[in-house]
Amino acid sequence: MRWAVAETDDGGVRLCPLTQDGRPAGPVVSEPSLIEAVRSRPEVERWVWRSTAESYRRLLAAGVRVERCYDVEAAEALLIGHEEGQWGQPRSLAAAWARLHGLPVPQDTPARAAETQPSLFEPAPVPLPPGTDEFTALLEVYAGQVARTAKTEQPERMRLLLASESAGMLVAAEMARTGVPWRADVHRQVLDELLGERYPGGLEPRRMAELADEVSRAFGEGVRVRPDLPNDIIRAFARAGIALTSTRKWELQQIDHPAVAPLLAYKSLYRLYTAHGWSWLQQWVHDGRFRPEYLPGGTVSGRWTTNGGGALQIPKVIRQAVRADPGWRLVVADADQMEPRVLAAVSRDRGLMEVAGSGRDLYADLAARAFGGDRDQAKLALLGAIYGQTSGDALKHMADLRRRYPAAVAYVDEAARAGEEGRLVRTWMGRTCPPASMATPDEAGLPQEDDAPTGYGSSSAARARGRFTRNFVVQGSAADWALLMLAALRQSLAGAELRAELVFFQHDEVIVHCPAEEAGAVSEAIAMAADSAGRIAFGPTPVRFPFTTAVVECYGDAK
Repeated sequence: MRWAVAETDDGGVRLCPLTQDGRPAGPVVSEPSLIEAVRSRPEVERWVWRSTAESYRRLLAAGVRVERCYDVEAAEALLIGHEEGQWGQPRSLAAAWARLHGLPVPQDTPARAAETQPSLFEPAPVPLPPGTDEFTALLEVYAGQVARTAKTEQPERMRLLLASESAGMLVAAEMARTGVPWRADVHRQVLDELLGERYPGGLEPRRMAELADEVSRAFGEGVRVRPDLPNDIIRAFARAGIALTSTRKWELQQIDHPAVAPLLAYKSLYRLYTAHGWSWLQQWVHDGRFRPEYLPGGTVSGRWTTNGGGALQIPKVIRQAVRADPGWRLVVADADQMEPRVLAAVSRDRGLMEVAGSGRDLYADLAARAFGGDRDQAKLALLGAIYGQTSGDALKHMADLRRRYPAAVAYVDEAARAGEEGRLVRTWMGRTCPPASMATPDEAGLPQEDDAPTGYGSSSAARARGRFTRNFVVQGSAADWALLMLAALRQSLAGAELRAELVFFQHDEVIVHCPAEEAGAVSEAIAMAADSAGRIAFGPTPVRFPFTTAVVECYGDAK
């Protein structure tokens, strides 16, 4: 049974059971607090509330765990995207209520700044119009969302997407509270070894200062160049007769000049110093834990982001600081070739599904069948199809890939065509791409090709959107599968009454922190969650989603 719950102005809550179509199934009752309301009703299967990020954080602080929820604001974001292709539109309860009543839609409250400690004054939610009761608005909006979901192209898939997105919200809140085990002393040692002594007054550490001097000397006596300023670097090379369009690593590596080596070394240390240096450590790591604020569905494709902290870009050298507690282990699991396997499942290409179900190394199996055993060529061809890389070596192998796996290539080709023509494109479960004006290829992590050949569209903007939507249907469907995997793993760990705790997730990788004796059970739970997610998301297919799993004491030892 589902129950709706919303807070009142005096700090209490009102709640009631719901029917399948979102209507009240019993009397509205009051409780003095959200914590008491949830704790006293363990039989409730799913709680319907405005925002998991706000409600569940307080419940977790009180030691109250929720099995399932329905996040109205997360659902609104997905539904308005599905209906209008308007990713990023206001998603608050007030915005959803305004749409329901044909009123002007208020903007969402700006995301609060990431903090390491709870704030005394949390940002207030977007207010409803004066005289509008929040609980009544919640019931109306939820019933409206249930009706809107029933009208989508694939209602069952959309219901699954809404449920999995809400499950992801629960996982994110729990991981933020648990935190990643982090050794601050090891982190400081790494910084001291790589960056050298720190100087007072905010000056660069010793090693960076030495490299900056090397860069300047490479351009001649008396020349002073700031390696942290791209325009300074471009002007310095121009004076040396070398034209640069940027200071990106790949462009610098093509230059034969004595400034290149120290400049690249400086850039590497600069990223470490600014993103995960001593200031980051002081701000983000407390009591042996790094607690980022995860934002499920933070990108148009459904991939997660974080509100500060850079949790999804932990440098390899800093992973040495991620260490299990004494007597515990980190179970680090990486999905093997996730996106190609997802393409096989969503395209229903018989040949590619057979390859994706035959073993752990999809590219090696593909190479044995279609590319004369050359794994690199097989990988290049398949990723080229997914990412729209249709030049160079990728183009050479596309014809063979298209001949052997026509349904798979046709699937991404049609997504590209739809994108170029301005049509909406959806993931398998219904997550919808934004219009061309709201996303660019780099937002989804797509490669950009200045010399992309003409295709279905007549402009570079249309071709760019085609490359975006080509990858969107695969990357987005993979993100949807990952939500189901997380939900299944969370349920499995809790059901087995293990002490194991989910502590980290990014795209295709998950980390569970557990007592050493539970590592085997955790590894098995991850494998079972991956298979379960594949069946639930894509139905009966031969496609398998294996993980490469490492049981380690230090995250840096996992790869």
